Formats: sequence, C-alpha cells, structure tokens
Amino acid sequence: MALKSISLLDKQFDISYEIVNPSATVDIVFLHGWGSNKDIMKQAFSSCLKDYRHIYVDMPGFGKSSNDYILTTDEYAKIMQEFFNTLNTNIIAIAGHSYGGKVATLLNPSNLILLSSAGILEEKTKSVKMKIAMAKTLNSFGLGKITKAFRSKDVNTMSENMYATFKNVVNEDFSKKFQNYEKNAMIFWGETDSATTLPSGKKINSLIKNSSFDSYNSDHYFFLKYAQDICLKIEHGIK
Repeated sequence: MALKSISLLDKQFDISYEIVNPSATVDIVFLHGWGSNKDIMKQAFSSCLKDYRHIYVDMPGFGKSSNDYILTTDEYAKIMQEFFNTLNTNIIAIAGHSYGGKVATLLNPSNLILLSSAGILEEKTKSVKMKIAMAKTLNSFGLGKITKAFRSKDVNTMSENMYATFKNVVNEDFSKKFQNYEKNAMIFWGETDSATTLPSGKKINSLIKNSSFDSYNSDHYFFLKYAQDICLKIEHGIK
C-alpha cells in the first residue's frame, strides 16, 4: 500500500492505493463502490489480467484515503484524474463497481467496465419512502438528530461530511451520461442484485451504443465469485 497527497479544488487528499503487476506498461484502474474500498476489488481481480498493471485505489473518504469535505461525483472524478496524472499512467480501461461505475463513466476511458453500476434511478420501496417522509417531518421541527435513526445501515456510521456527500450523489440520474459515452463498454451484472437491479443493467446496456452485457447468478458482489470469467471477457473485449 502507498499514499499520495493530492491538492485540488482548494482541498487536500491523501489517496491510498496499491499496484499489482508493476512491470506492465498498460494500466487498468479498479474503483470500488460506496462504503467499500480497494481491498475487495483486489481480492477479486489481482490474480488475473496479468498483462496489465492494476491500480487499486481508495476514493476519498473510503478505506485509508482521507476526506474532510463534502464532495460531488464530478469532484470525485476530477480528484481521481489528478491522482492518475501524478502516477504517470497509461490507462486503457477503468472498472467501476456500483458508485465507482459512475465515477468511471465520468472519467471517459477508452474501455469502460461497469460492475453492477449505480446511476439509474430506481423506485424506492414503501419502507424507504416512509423513512424519508418521517425524517423530513422531524427535520421540519428541528429534530435533525433523531433522523439518524432512519438512516440505512450503509450510512449510519458515516462522518457528517460523508453523509452529506452521500446525499449529494445517491439520487443522481446518469442516463444521459451513459448515453453520451461513445467508446467501448463492457457491462457485468448480478442477476439477484437488490442494490442495483438487473433491469438497471439492461437499461445502461441500451443507453451505451457500443456495449456488451453479461449477467451472473449472484448478488451485488457477483464479481467475487465470477472474477475469472469476467477477466476473460475483459481480455477479449478491450479495444
């Protein structure tokens, strides 16, 4: 593991990253999802794609990377681009899981690899709608502290700035951004994914003109089980 300090947007970030196959001359970047970190991506993919240098990175506020600010997805992409510039990279592909898929899309790589990507707005369940309504009611009475009890499990341990960041990014519609991506995309999905459902993956496939789509009988973290097959398809699909 290494740390690199990045100054951007009048902000300072210490970015934690790890490189696999350091002698390779062409790079693939792996971006984790919300609430996750680089270790899960490395666990899945470090043993394959041996002709490429792998760059595993903790985005700001996750894993061992610092973040003291409220950020947007666009800012995450700018921070990652600046980080890549400091490494003197030769990036041929960026793989993004869940939230990392949105950041990867904004980075506009020659080859975009989406793993159950976020970015398509889905209908909220009745229980989620009720929690949102209750939180808004409590906030209107100045009882904001109580609303923490209504936060989902993946956000209730966040710092306040990361929770504010989460609110910035959670309801973004990336349909136009997927549609505007004109290079080569490979989309992989878990068929029983309840976080980003299969219809969302199929919609992204329909929006990106030059894209392939493969699904697997598993959940949001399907790539942990099917990494070898995914890597073979990436090797054959990179242009």
